[in-house]
Amino acid sequence: MTHFPPQVPATATALADCPSLAQRAGVGRVLVKIESSRPFGNFKILGGMTAALRALARVTGTPIAQLRKRGDLPRLICASDGNHGLAVAAAAKIAGAPATIYLHHSVPRSRAERILALGTSVYWVAGTYDNAVDAAAEAARVDGVLVPDTSADVNDPIVRDVMSGYATMTSEINAQLAAIGITVSHQFVQAGVGGLAAAMAEGLPAARLAIVEPEQAACVAPALAAGHVVRIAGSLHTCAEMLACGEASAPALAILRRHDPLPVLVSEAALLQAATLLHEEAGIQTTPSGSAGLAGLLHVANKEGLRELAGLTASSTVLLVATEAHPDAIVLDRALDLAAARSLVARLLPDEG
Repeated sequence: MTHFPPQVPATATALADCPSLAQRAGVGRVLVKIESSRPFGNFKILGGMTAALRALARVTGTPIAQLRKRGDLPRLICASDGNHGLAVAAAAKIAGAPATIYLHHSVPRSRAERILALGTSVYWVAGTYDNAVDAAAEAARVDGVLVPDTSADVNDPIVRDVMSGYATMTSEINAQLAAIGITVSHQFVQAGVGGLAAAMAEGLPAARLAIVEPEQAACVAPALAAGHVVRIAGSLHTCAEMLACGEASAPALAILRRHDPLPVLVSEAALLQAATLLHEEAGIQTTPSGSAGLAGLLHVANKEGLRELAGLTASSTVLLVATEAHPDAIVLDRALDLAAARSLVARLLPDEG
């Protein structure tokens, strides 16, 4: 059993030291934040559940702890590649609200089944994640409360709540680093719409940020280059399914532009290899989406010009985030996950219930 020092929450996910990966990248240290032990097996529960419950509380004027007693809650609606929708579905189950999650047809059926198991409706949309985003927004205009993790509105309060939920992870990381007396010089963070990368940039501002995206579905890098959100055309097909997004989040982009991140685009082969390396050399079972940060680190570390541009040296300490469990490593226990999610609500929103 892991025993954390008093200043580190006992519920914090592990921060693993991975010397084999550090040697492979030619850096001093590689630390990996492992998010697979969160309720439902990924970090999205921190943002989607927080934002959904706060949205219901705002709309109804009811404290979060009292939502379930109402019996007349509006429908929660969101688009997802799978994990954000699962987090919103969990919030709906906890609050006693109906919910519909909009998924595009490339989302694996296994991810949809986890959402359906919570009693939530799924609506399938032709096209990409961005088509699902558009369809969910249109549906919410007619009936429901939209809980997006991306928005064209730079001041969208719900997207900001999503990112504030993700900041729980950086609070844990800072406490864990302080407890072992380590500082991080670099962080390689995967980006879908950019929300996680923005939260990491804000929470760990002293660590140089590299944003890692699949070559075939990179929307944050072109948005940073253009200075505004742009929509990327094409199928966005990538093995990193959770990163298959064609349009960056405007609230996230506004934050990222302040931190001047290094955009890193990686191949499909590099994404697949990174997942294998994390498993074989660090014992961390995740997906190509979850291992994208490592793919980015190795891409930069092994190219002299990029390595120099990033400021990587033999003494650098690099932080990665394994954002989700590999499906083969997930033990489905809805009751246990919901109980853990309720405990997480009490910890994340202690003054809002």
